[in-house]
Amino acid sequence: MKKLFVFDIDGTLTTSQKQITQKTKEVLMSLAKKRNYLALASGRTVNGLQAFAKELKFDEIGGYLLAFNGAKVVDCKTNEVVNQTLFPSAYIQDIYDYCQKNDVGIISYMDQTIVSGRRIDEYIELEQRLNFMELRVVEDFSSYLDHQPINKLLLTAPPEKAAVVEKELQMQFHKVLSIYRSEAFFIEVMPLHVDKASSLDCLIKILGLKQEDVVAFGDGYNDLTMIEYAGVGVAMANAKEEVKQVANIVTRSNDEEGISYAIKELLDL
Repeated sequence: MKKLFVFDIDGTLTTSQKQITQKTKEVLMSLAKKRNYLALASGRTVNGLQAFAKELKFDEIGGYLLAFNGAKVVDCKTNEVVNQTLFPSAYIQDIYDYCQKNDVGIISYMDQTIVSGRRIDEYIELEQRLNFMELRVVEDFSSYLDHQPINKLLLTAPPEKAAVVEKELQMQFHKVLSIYRSEAFFIEVMPLHVDKASSLDCLIKILGLKQEDVVAFGDGYNDLTMIEYAGVGVAMANAKEEVKQVANIVTRSNDEEGISYAIKELLDL
């Protein structure tokens, strides 16, 4: 019976050196040969996922990209956007004003460009490197993005401050936006009810699968919903404790061939 195997990127599919091991590639290729579906799910942009998709030959074997935490889902064989949710532009100014008042970094994404509304910090520089995109600072952030088809905002702050920012924004915008951290220093500001689980629910309907057919691997805060949603949720040994608590299985770390170990030894596939 076909299954959908879904992999987070950083801290899950890749090692600490941001590499996919040969053993992991072989295991994923074996799953594809058995006519299973493969997908990468990440807070990264489509651009930031394409290099990994190419390395895994998704354009040949088939595969899906769940970019922006699932706000944009792309079929790698056809390059078709099979599902997309856009950020409601009415709230860009409100989020920007909060960032100005509280000295929080804020960016969004247009085509091949990361757009920053404030100063550049080390976390924004990291996001640029992860996604291989140009970085541009603009004076009027809200006007610049108004009526543009953007999928999310990303806020940045040191970990302790980011935790406070996350809670404050959740309290203020919980009825209209979904807000959660993907890393200790990244706060994802998303369209309401958009996360990795909701995008998986859409994708399985397209593929004709059921929820129990999903096997999801993750380690970070933004993996919580898909680990809970999946028929089998697998947390890496290096995962956040909250992720481990909701997982069906805890495998080895991303530096210890955790994916191949889980698929071969724990799931016996």
